[in-house]
Amino acid sequence: MSPGPGLAVVGTSGGPGVPKTCDSNAQTCALRDANLAKAPLSAVESSRRAVEDQLKISGHKRDVDVLELFLSRKELTEVIDLSRFRKLKYLWLHHNKLHGIAFLTKNYCLTELYLNNNAIFEIAGLHSLRSLHILMLHHNELTNIDVTVKELKGMLNLKILSLYQNPLCQYNLYRLYIIYHLPGVTLLDRNQVTEKERRSMITIFNHEKAHILQSIAFGGKVDASWNPTSPFKQKPTQSVPSGILKKKKKKLKLLKLMSNLIIIIIAIIIS
Repeated sequence: MSPGPGLAVVGTSGGPGVPKTCDSNAQTCALRDANLAKAPLSAVESSRRAVEDQLKISGHKRDVDVLELFLSRKELTEVIDLSRFRKLKYLWLHHNKLHGIAFLTKNYCLTELYLNNNAIFEIAGLHSLRSLHILMLHHNELTNIDVTVKELKGMLNLKILSLYQNPLCQYNLYRLYIIYHLPGVTLLDRNQVTEKERRSMITIFNHEKAHILQSIAFGGKVDASWNPTSPFKQKPTQSVPSGILKKKKKKLKLLKLMSNLIIIIIAIIIS
């Protein structure tokens, strides 16, 4: 049967007799599908796919069997909630583009967590991971040393901590401050915590304990109640003659000078 007037027939990949308009639509559809294939996945979907790929590699079929996940170098900006892996102990998320850690605050069995080389600027919720033994947070964007320490204080099992290459490391006495507030840490920023550092930490941050030790060393002659960081407080006294008052003030000044001198001597001995 011949085609009707006005309808041109051309040979196409679909065989003879396919109108040219149909061939053009097929090319458009193919181009659209190709563009969709190249379109970037959403952050959450990309994360979900990365997790599922790891599960296939490990061969685990049940979430309860998953003890470790290796999700580093995946260009992740977000991570799906990982609370389904209740027994997860080891998690590698280094070298991504993460900003926070809200996705893992319910993984209470975690003992090793690698979050280095990201863009993390807050670790709110990390305090709930009390089983952590190793925590790597170097090369991130943590700026507030007090907030960071507050999140880490409850981790009594934490032994290895890495925070270098964060803005908070620029604080004076940063290392001693971390050692003072996290006494259980034995390896900080790839360096062993020494006894010398612990003694220095007590002298600088724990004035009450330092003065008690001085009092013992000097036969109880040092005023252990004096704190050099706070103004000297005089006890309220009754009216006394001016001459006696002047003598008291001189004694107080002398005591303050002696305490300062003792702290300086101890610091020299420690160093």
